Amino acid sequence: TLVAEVICGELGRRLGLRVPELVTIELDPVIGLAEPDQEVQELLKASGGLNLGMDYLPGSLGFDPLAYEVGAAEAGRVVWFDALINNVDRSWRNPNMLVWHGDLWLIDHGATMIWHHNWPGAQASAAKPYNASDHVLAPFAPDIAAAAAELAPLVTEELLTEVAADVPDAWLADEPGFSSTDELRRAYVAPLLARAATIHERITLDAPAANRPSQAPGWLTERLPPRPQPAGEDRAAAAARTGQEGGR
Repeated sequence: TLVAEVICGELGRRLGLRVPELVTIELDPVIGLAEPDQEVQELLKASGGLNLGMDYLPGSLGFDPLAYEVGAAEAGRVVWFDALINNVDRSWRNPNMLVWHGDLWLIDHGATMIWHHNWPGAQASAAKPYNASDHVLAPFAPDIAAAAAELAPLVTEELLTEVAADVPDAWLADEPGFSSTDELRRAYVAPLLARAATIHERITLDAPAANRPSQAPGWLTERLPPRPQPAGEDRAAAAARTGQEGGR
């Protein structure tokens, strides 16, 4: 949901993780009238009002665990953060990470904090452990203990309150069981604050799934054969031609 995107995205950025900047924008549905693609046009026309925008990272690539290396410290921070917010959508099947200028960027936090879909059971849900066995960064020996020591002290009630305040009132209104948007914001703060203190003790890393790729595909590791080099007189002639072309 958009609420989860804002809270978790902004929390990640405040903890020093790379998350593209998020902004709220008012979209006039009339913008869709000039869109030639019918499907996109319908989406634009149906999206009038307050929307969430994310900074565009030009030239970024989707993260592939078989193509990139990630250090244990950075892997630990990402896994710990995902455990904190109970992110179930950062697996090798769908990493939801980008590589931009050689750095790892985290995106798409809509499938987090599953307890906010059932507030009466939120406390019990937030107390559950986090199984990171299927996490896209599990193979990189994430240093979770170091990440917890670094990040957990930063997750204060004040910080979480600031992050929750970034959510527009319109996206929090009319939630059953809450008398005001401020009360609902406090409900978002409580599970995250409690979870930050002990979640590192409840992160499990079991054996990877049997269908998880264990090596890069051939197209990624294939090396082109070296170009044949001319021998003897042919090599001299090639060098002469190169010199002539360079002098033109």
